[in-house]
Amino acid sequence: MARQRLGQHFLSDENWQEAIAREIGVSRNSQNFSVPGEEKEFCWIEIGAGHGEMTRHLLATGKPAIAVELDPPLAKRLEQLAGQYPNFSVHHGDVLKTDLWKLAKGRRIKIYGNLPYYITSPILHHFFEAAYLIDEIHIVIQEEVALRLAAKSGNRDYGYLSVLTQYFSWPTIALKIPRLAFSPPPEVGSALVSLKLPGLRTELKIQEEEKFLAFVKLCFGQKRKTLVNNLRGTSTPEATRAALGSLGLAPESRAEELSVTLLASLFKKIDDQRS
Repeated sequence: MARQRLGQHFLSDENWQEAIAREIGVSRNSQNFSVPGEEKEFCWIEIGAGHGEMTRHLLATGKPAIAVELDPPLAKRLEQLAGQYPNFSVHHGDVLKTDLWKLAKGRRIKIYGNLPYYITSPILHHFFEAAYLIDEIHIVIQEEVALRLAAKSGNRDYGYLSVLTQYFSWPTIALKIPRLAFSPPPEVGSALVSLKLPGLRTELKIQEEEKFLAFVKLCFGQKRKTLVNNLRGTSTPEATRAALGSLGLAPESRAEELSVTLLASLFKKIDDQRS
């Protein structure tokens, strides 16, 4: 039985399970199906494994898989499955409090998860804290949030979460999944988003990442306001206008108009002015 307080919606449709498995390369029908021994050693970490709807697909690759499951009855059921697969283990706990580095035991990581919609953003932040360990993230989330992750500048869905995601990864909306593929059905449509790391991070070479992300939050603080107004607490209007002008941008520019690369350039310009 699904627990509403945990945002549980189980992917019960086997056709959609197979479609997702093909997309993430864990179905034998996938063009990029990973055969043991053919690539570098990594493990799958599955978030919210539920009843194991996708777990068997992950295990079909022969790679180690670790399920992170908060719900005690589900974790106990998964432990029974672990008895059948020597390469499968269950971590009973909250993903937001889970040390992915310890869980992986020195291996590279690929993540699959059917995420509770109400904590998608905090979970992504947690993943990106361990970005240096992760090669791929595949998540089933609310379609509206999926659009925000992949949105480009100038799009109404573009915001802080878009910049965060694209700084750390290359996001792609791989599949749109109907409500009735789940039990119980969620109130909104879902999507599979695939994130390939490292994203723009290596190209932009920002030394103080936390400072940059805090800057981006300020930029998008009030979307209807200009950058000059949103950044008043950290940069004078004159300094912000000068930085924008040096990048060929209008003084009334808003954050939603700037790509991730331009936001990084603006951050460096303003930071250099303060130094």
